[in-house]
Amino acid sequence: MLRRQHMATSRFRIFSIFLLGLLGVSYAVGSPRTADAARPYIVEARQCAGGALCAARAVRAAGGAVIMELPIINGVAARLSDAEIARLRRARGIDIFADSSIATQSSSTPLSPTTPDIYQRAMAGVNDLAALGYNGTGVTIAIVDSGILQATGHSYLADDMNGANRLVAQYDAIENVLVDANHPCPSFPCVNDDWGHGSHVTGLIASSNTSDSYLNGQPQGIAPMARLINVKAFDGSGTGSYTTVLTALNWLLANRTTYGRIGVVNLSFGAKPQSYYWNDPIDRAVMKLWQAGIVVVASAGNFGPAAQTIAVPGNTPYVITVGAMTDNFTPDDPSDDGVTSFSSAGPTIEGFVKPDVVAPGGHLAAFMDKEYQALAARYPQYGSVDRNLFVMSGTSQAAAVTTGVVALMLEANPALTPDEIKCRLIGSAIAALGKSRKAAYSVFQQGAGLINAYDAVYGTAWNCANQGLNIAADLAGTAHYGGPARQNPGTGTFYVVNAYGTPLADGYSWNQSFAKGQGYLWNEGYLWNEGYLWNEGYLWNEGYLWNEGYLWNESYPWNQNTLAPASTPTSMESWNAQE
Repeated sequence: MLRRQHMATSRFRIFSIFLLGLLGVSYAVGSPRTADAARPYIVEARQCAGGALCAARAVRAAGGAVIMELPIINGVAARLSDAEIARLRRARGIDIFADSSIATQSSSTPLSPTTPDIYQRAMAGVNDLAALGYNGTGVTIAIVDSGILQATGHSYLADDMNGANRLVAQYDAIENVLVDANHPCPSFPCVNDDWGHGSHVTGLIASSNTSDSYLNGQPQGIAPMARLINVKAFDGSGTGSYTTVLTALNWLLANRTTYGRIGVVNLSFGAKPQSYYWNDPIDRAVMKLWQAGIVVVASAGNFGPAAQTIAVPGNTPYVITVGAMTDNFTPDDPSDDGVTSFSSAGPTIEGFVKPDVVAPGGHLAAFMDKEYQALAARYPQYGSVDRNLFVMSGTSQAAAVTTGVVALMLEANPALTPDEIKCRLIGSAIAALGKSRKAAYSVFQQGAGLINAYDAVYGTAWNCANQGLNIAADLAGTAHYGGPARQNPGTGTFYVVNAYGTPLADGYSWNQSFAKGQGYLWNEGYLWNEGYLWNEGYLWNEGYLWNEGYLWNESYPWNQNTLAPASTPTSMESWNAQE
């Protein structure tokens, strides 16, 4: 088995990862493989001082074509044939990853044209902050998704209080095109979101619409005056890839202060992990953003309720990973509130407890244009008859709500670091309790619990996130980390241990059962003990592998003589059940 603290630079790994929108996906099956046909890959030279330039030189020397330099991961996107891969494998210090694509598909529940459910603002404690004037002013949010549709006549992205356009920049990572920042949308429609997912997420984060009667004068978005950066990494059919996402993240890192300092980036997408977090290119890219001072909010994934289903990049220990909860269509009855059954659960394979928190993510209504966006046009029965609203469920939506809350935290205190934001967010979260007054869900399902915007803004928690981790050493490859989760090989139960290896009590163990509507009450008096020990990290050792049947064991054919096979295309349900 590989030693995890010093990764051998000569090891070659190729894996095929299908990137997906977290509302549910159907994998696109490619044409049969031709021996010498060039295909897309990510090529890295992590330990070379020249970084991306080293990777580019190696690709060209092997005869391949460089598509995009990606300094964020010391690598490039490239097209390579089998013969060129064989030549490239002779170079020292080069890692190769196959890049595959998928087509996202989404669904929803019919929206009542008269009484949409907008429980997320009250449930997340946002209305209390709004009453004090918090609205995201002065904070810049980047959204990496299928784009943002906005134009005259669509009030959900109205100008800020000074009359300035809140959409300050648009970058198309698929075409590598930057739209004029001074005129981001000169006509309708413009370079935005032909699919719809990105617009829906954006509406939940920052819609300034207050005109509909059901809103009771409150804006629909969590941070309705925040500035926005639209980074398009998914096309008009919801299709993306590792290359397009890495290009997007690379641009964000390079332009993190160009349009006003980016405070938070929303990543409402994910991929099923096929490596440790420190080997995955997207995981390492988001670590670079976090290291640069940008808060990263990622969806947990829609692969639940099974354990160990947290998606990339939510499996990165540093970032804020969000699961989904729901009011079960009864906003006035908390007894049936709970974690959604589709929400991915931890722990990660490295033993970290995820998600970090949960947020409203069931049947949320937000903007989508039936005329210009394919998703809304394809499923008109899931939208409003008289307004451009569409209902979706997913951890994508939960991440969007959380991103808006982070913007309010940064508005209140712009000096907070990403670790401090994460600490105050988990330190103020409220756990779901059952009638027995014990945790209704394990920490592997709800993390610290439901986010609470008011308490997060006014909280004083400190040193409770990412303790024991060193992101610089992690990125350099000199140290990697595991979390405090373990699994009983006899019962299959997951549990959390303290620094002495002693299992912790209530809420820290899980036999992988799931009871829908289990939550009785979200109670601020419930305390996870041990000072959030479950959020800490420890230097990696081989003992964190709790069974040999998992994908990441030493039998998986990642070595310099054998290339890992492409993942078998897998069909998934196109729609999340609405909860």
